[in-house]
Amino acid sequence: MSLLNTEVKPFNATAYYNGEFIDVSEESLKGQWNIFFFYPADFTFVCPTELGDLADNYEAFKKLGVEIYSVSTDTHFTHKAWHDSSETINKLQYPMLADPTHTISRNFEVLIEEDGVAERGTFVVDPDGKIQIIELNAGNIGRNAEELLRKVKAAQYVRANPNEVCPAKWEEGEATLSPSLDLVGKI
Repeated sequence: MSLLNTEVKPFNATAYYNGEFIDVSEESLKGQWNIFFFYPADFTFVCPTELGDLADNYEAFKKLGVEIYSVSTDTHFTHKAWHDSSETINKLQYPMLADPTHTISRNFEVLIEEDGVAERGTFVVDPDGKIQIIELNAGNIGRNAEELLRKVKAAQYVRANPNEVCPAKWEEGEATLSPSLDLVGKI
């Protein structure tokens, strides 16, 4: 069964955020758009490039009312150590969620049980706490924050305009489609 359009399952976690440890739960998500950005582990290779890319685009996400939560099965202490020791990770201004119990990774069905780490999974959650976008990448393939930003804009657009859909490569301000019998076989 797909997790699309399902509510985020209950969790309680600690995040490293702005020099502090904070508590985060599924209740923290309500009323705004959120991204859960799972990655295998701190102090690795592809992961810092992805997290740095998100950091470089974080203001654009914030302007859309989106909070980003990076998530790995490392502890919040490890997140702090990585933040303090890496120039790239030091740029992060979004919460780094710790999932040492694997609860969140299991809830989102991205845990690699035999390794105790998460897949590269991206989940966009709407203000009602429902998952609207899911993207999974193999461990050796990094993600692109600008493409994620485009997808978030599309998700927000169709939420605000429920009788329209965004075609492939849709960019903000471009034409959308209004599904109807008239369009069948004409595109």
